[in-house]
Amino acid sequence: MALDLLVLRGLGLGDLLTAVPALRALRQAFPRHRITLAAPRALDALPPLTGAVDDQVDVSGPGPIPMEEVPFGRPDIAVNLHGKGPQSIEALRDTDPGRLISFGTGPPYPEGVHEVRRWCGLLEWHGIEADPADLTLGVSDRTGPAIVHPGAARPARRWPPERFAQVAAALDDVVVTGNAEETPLARRVAELAGLPPERVLAGRTTMTDLVDLVSRSRLVVCGDTGVAHLATAFCVPSVVLFGPVSPALWGPPPGWRHIALWAGRNGDPHGERPDPGLLKIEVSEVVDAALEVTS
Repeated sequence: MALDLLVLRGLGLGDLLTAVPALRALRQAFPRHRITLAAPRALDALPPLTGAVDDQVDVSGPGPIPMEEVPFGRPDIAVNLHGKGPQSIEALRDTDPGRLISFGTGPPYPEGVHEVRRWCGLLEWHGIEADPADLTLGVSDRTGPAIVHPGAARPARRWPPERFAQVAAALDDVVVTGNAEETPLARRVAELAGLPPERVLAGRTTMTDLVDLVSRSRLVVCGDTGVAHLATAFCVPSVVLFGPVSPALWGPPPGWRHIALWAGRNGDPHGERPDPGLLKIEVSEVVDAALEVTS
């Protein structure tokens, strides 16, 4: 009889990558189960790289799960890697699982811990061993360009484009990335840095293209956003600018040429202006860190 395991993680790029150790732990613990991941379809280039996911169903947010698209009737196990509920818990309960693994129905939701450890801790509470260091999807050959990625989901996490431009101008062989909405921002950074238009890749890359680009790159300089986690996944040297959220919660693992810059103050991650702590990070600090991790 087929055994099915459904995992909900209806969030963005960085969120999915921080859940890789938990997904791999589930694969190890349930080798006979077919694992279906409920996550945004836009991320479909990533689950196959984890070695832990068999199928994917398109879900953004906490649910509901479109069971008409799921390749089974009801899951033997449902795992909530999305949040602490209640919407995500109810979405999984509606699939009528044989067993539900979730915060809210098991251990209390831990505040103030790194995102990777949060989900590994959930599984460990249920007796499933998980290794928070198991983040790697590959190792860059470092033959590609340096990536400057000035965008972030919220203004509070966006370092000024003028400063990103100064960093880009100080580096060799640079491309500027971003999603379609960030194209004007990327063009401004490139123009201020004296880069030709063809070095702007924002709005011109699919998720597959972005994964391929980062997997070959020699350096990533960005804010607290999904591309930082891609750099971690492919062991690409990175300089990540934090503010208003501490790197202790979302930062790269220590070592392997990752430098997280943070002014040491917390703020509102949903703010409509660059966080004051983020603005305390100077261009010279970023350039020095970039030279350090690539030396």
